[in-house]
Amino acid sequence: MDTSVATINPLVTRVDIQRVAVVTIQNPPVNALSTAVVTELNAVLGAAISDKRVDAVVLIGGGRTFVAGADITEFVRTGTGPFLPPVLDRMETSPKPVVAAMHGSALGGGLEIAMAAHHRIGAPDLQVGQPEVNLGIIPGAQGTQRLPRLVGMAKAVDMCVTGAPVKMADAVQAGLVDRIADGDLQAAAIAFALEAVSSGGPHPRTSRRSEKLGSLSENAAIFEAGRETARRIRRNQIAPLKAIEALEAAATLPFEKGCSRESELFAECMAGEQSKALMHAFLGERLVAKVPGLPEDTATLPIARAAVIGAGTMGAGIAMVFGNAGIPVRIRETDQTALDRGMASIRPIASSTLSVVT
Repeated sequence: MDTSVATINPLVTRVDIQRVAVVTIQNPPVNALSTAVVTELNAVLGAAISDKRVDAVVLIGGGRTFVAGADITEFVRTGTGPFLPPVLDRMETSPKPVVAAMHGSALGGGLEIAMAAHHRIGAPDLQVGQPEVNLGIIPGAQGTQRLPRLVGMAKAVDMCVTGAPVKMADAVQAGLVDRIADGDLQAAAIAFALEAVSSGGPHPRTSRRSEKLGSLSENAAIFEAGRETARRIRRNQIAPLKAIEALEAAATLPFEKGCSRESELFAECMAGEQSKALMHAFLGERLVAKVPGLPEDTATLPIARAAVIGAGTMGAGIAMVFGNAGIPVRIRETDQTALDRGMASIRPIASSTLSVVT
């Protein structure tokens, strides 16, 4: 098997194998999409697609994952984040087949990139999702327009409102991933790409699909159920409701106009206080998890049992964390009344690994 290196740079690499350009995103630890990554990716993809020595393209993530989303710090800093549509359009309109090869996580912008490819293949460990509502925003790179075209409106509403990841088997059944890789992901993706070459064109474009978008009457019930779910699990949050509006646009407008409506709704979410607060919390949680001067590979000590002194609000909460993690915990209080009051708040939701001491 002949291999030749065509382009190498710090963020995106290209290696040609059997006339297939393997384009790898290299932005550890999770290959987050920044403007720099997207700019390099667009350039490398453009060069591969226009290269007469290349018959197909495979897009893959280096390291432990595909692309786990966009760089949130850039969203906070610029108010917009990286601009993906030029990359998406370049992939989808390519006369040569483009295969997205995914492992680990393909979330947010990572999934939006994969959905613009002609074909998608994944490793068995793959999880996909549109978790943007967790940050107070909606998918902003054509995600609300492509997702229902692949998985149907009910599944798209569920994914965009809950933000929950979807495991590989579910993704294949829904039509989001075409094939599970058997063995080495890159080798399987190259074989898939060569199959697509031999089958000829035109290659399938997600934006032109409409068979899963559903009718107005079918979707009305789906959208109402989605709004009810949002009211129940994301009380007073605007992002899940905006996501449903964007999905409605996918069902009622041509693709290009639906994308424009998605952009408007995304901008409204970004300008709101909820997104600012949730992004601040997201970054803060990751910051406090890093102890200055403590290496990430520092071994942790096993915890066999725990004790909590005081069953007040804080003590009860700490006890529940230990108990629900399966760690036996004893609670000590100064008198029975205080202990009974604390246990009354703990028992309904805690595991059976708690004991009490007065």
